[in-house]
This record gives sequence, C-alpha cells and structure tokens, in this order.
Amino acid sequence: MPYASLRGQEIFYEDSGGDGPAIVFSHGLLMDHEMFAPQVAALRARYRCIAWDERGHGRTAGEHIAPFSYYDSADDLAALLQLLGIKRAVLAGMSQGGYLSLRCALTHPDLVQALILIDTQALPEDPQKMPGYKAMLEQWAAEGLSDATAGIIEHIILGDGWEGAAAWKAKWKQVQPHNLLASFTTLGSRDDISERIASIHVPALVIHGDQDVAIELDRARQMAQTLPDAQLVVVSGGGHASNLTHADVVTPAIVKFLDRLQ
Repeated sequence: MPYASLRGQEIFYEDSGGDGPAIVFSHGLLMDHEMFAPQVAALRARYRCIAWDERGHGRTAGEHIAPFSYYDSADDLAALLQLLGIKRAVLAGMSQGGYLSLRCALTHPDLVQALILIDTQALPEDPQKMPGYKAMLEQWAAEGLSDATAGIIEHIILGDGWEGAAAWKAKWKQVQPHNLLASFTTLGSRDDISERIASIHVPALVIHGDQDVAIELDRARQMAQTLPDAQLVVVSGGGHASNLTHADVVTPAIVKFLDRLQ
C-alpha cells in the first residue's frame, strides 16, 4: 500500500496514475480517502486521481500526533504533490478537506489549477455549536463511541437513512482518542480566512447540500460570492457529505466543471 514519508510522518494515499490532469481529494473530519470512491471511479479514466488520508485519520493515523493546523495539512498536500512530480492540480476538498485546500491555495498558489469545495466554508466554526461538539467528542474519547453518539454523528455527516452509513459508523468506533481530540482541536481553532480568499483567482466550484446541518448553506453562498471566479451548485436534499450520499448529483457537476477547465 502506498505511503509517503513526508514531513516526519507516513501519509497514506492512493494514486490512479495516468497522464491526465491531476485531482487531489481531501476528506472531511472523521472520514478518509474512501469517501471519494464515487468520484474517483467516475473520473479515473480521464484524470489522475489522488485521494489521501490526512493527519489523524484513516491509515495515516498513528499512535502519536503532534498539534497541527490546517496550514500544516496544506503543506502536507503540497509535499505530496512534489513527491509525485505533480506541478499543478485541481484540489477537491470536503469540509475539513476544503479548509486545507483553501489554505493551500493561499500559501502554495502555483500548485493550484482550480478548487472544488464540497460542503465547506472559509469561516471558523459556528461558536454556538462548539460546546455541544466538544462535550460529545470528549465523552467519545473517554468512554468509546456509543451507538447513540454514532447516530448523532451519522445525522450530522451523512444525514438519516443513507444505506452506506453502517460502514462509516464501524470505522468511527476504531478512532483512537488522541487522534480524535487533536483533529477536533484543529477544527475548532482554525482562523477566519473569509476575506483572504478574495485573493484566490483560480476557478472554483462550490457544492453544498441544502440540508447540511454542520455548515449552513448561507456560509457556502458567502464563500462563493467572495471567491473571484466561483460557481455554486446547491444539492437538493444533500447533507454534509453530499458527494457520498448524493453522488448522482455531485459527480456530474464535478465532471461538467472539469470539462470547462480543458
């Protein structure tokens, strides 16, 4: 399995290879590279698709994790591209993956051809939600993931009744407390880049579910309006991980956007 020794850590990634334009998929909090399976399956014949596990997640998660920011994660992404010999790529990120992709566009602009921003935002976390999240995750870290809490996480990320939820809940039960708490600290302490993104001039596709309870649609609208060259696609009935639960809407929108870049 492919691991990259980068910046003092072993980062897991999958690379479809090929000579097509490169797309790097960055997942959300509590998810991993597999959340982009529908998009990779649809695009790999024409594009070089790279999907990776970020710090504290999936197969990159280890027994120890140092405090980090999304700028660190952006540097991880940049280092991975350099290792793979990719000079420029489309960055596709969902939620947390969007946070690091936006910061990569700010700090490594020469690497970024375009952005695909799925159920994400440029603002910090809603302060009214943070105490509830903090209490829930601290209990999870101390006592393990209960079925009740798994159901709440499912509702927040995947919505209710999605057929693939059981597999993700099984993964969440395996998350180690130190990775969970470090990743949540990074989420809650990130800076506000909502004004800085006006300097990002690459084409951007903003995709957002209108039923996303983690990030309200208005935040995505604001981001799309601030980015100089952005278009917004609203996914009817979509929640936070709309690329998974509503892949039949999200994937064609991505394909259409990518076709326009050629």
